[in-house]
Amino acid sequence: MPSSTRTEQAAEPAVRTPVRTGRAPGRRRVAKRATPYLLIAPMIGTLLLVLGYPLLDMVLLSFKDMTRKELFSGEPPPWVGLDQYQAVLSDGFFWVVVARTVAFAAVCAGLTMVGGLGFALLLRSVSRWVRVIIVGVLVAVWAMPFMVAASVFRWLTDADYGIANWVLGELTGADFRGHNWFNNPWEGYAVIVAVVVWGAIPFAAITLHAAVVQVPPELEEAARVDGARGAQIFRHVTFPMIRPLFTVVAALSAIWDFGVFSQIWLMRGGQPERDYYLLGVYSFIESFAVNRYSAGAAIAILTVLLLLVGSAVYLRQILRTGEVE
Repeated sequence: MPSSTRTEQAAEPAVRTPVRTGRAPGRRRVAKRATPYLLIAPMIGTLLLVLGYPLLDMVLLSFKDMTRKELFSGEPPPWVGLDQYQAVLSDGFFWVVVARTVAFAAVCAGLTMVGGLGFALLLRSVSRWVRVIIVGVLVAVWAMPFMVAASVFRWLTDADYGIANWVLGELTGADFRGHNWFNNPWEGYAVIVAVVVWGAIPFAAITLHAAVVQVPPELEEAARVDGARGAQIFRHVTFPMIRPLFTVVAALSAIWDFGVFSQIWLMRGGQPERDYYLLGVYSFIESFAVNRYSAGAAIAILTVLLLLVGSAVYLRQILRTGEVE
């Protein structure tokens, strides 16, 4: 009897243990699922406060008619509903600016990706110390503020003292003295595109280089054994491997280039001509130069809606990349 009693007492914890441990894993699962949301809650709250409130205020402003009178008197502006959007969308110049912005973003993003991919392939083929120098230069260019870059390019293309005019004169024999690059919008946009692409290539190059070095050498070696050379290896082996990241970087570059403002504003000395209006510049001019604050807000909201299209492509590609991984 004593031995059997001791056996039953020793067995009791083993019988009760599953009941106690059955609740603990449930609590741990709930805590595990809630932990990521708790960790990002401060960031989400900060974004809603810093970005969400101004965006909501701009949306409300676009449905009103804010003028200098309401701005200085503090009176609430009258509610006009969709009148601002109707006025903007019925203005032919707005659609000219939209087409110009789309073309500008496409050209800048395309040149950025070509240049970034070229540097990425170059970094893979050079020696280590050369790679370190190139990466250091790219990082320095990437870290340079827009104001400094714009000032450098304004000096390079200056009509009286610019190096670009002197170099072109020496190379072609033509007289480029006093040539103003911004009298012709095509030439002016070429300079602005050069500023944007020059500052955007480092990000694309370093990101794509990280993808290129992950391509298994065995695949490229097998392609060489099969007789493929150069461009064929890149087209059929290397590029398909880096295509997901290439698409992500291209979409992100297009989104950034769609909202270009600082480069144009600085290159034109704070007074851009109508030929140099992109959506960001157009919205700013309408708001603070013409004092049509609600019209400028409507243009900004329409710009955000257009950017959401590019953002959808970007997010879709990110999700597809995650599914592949």
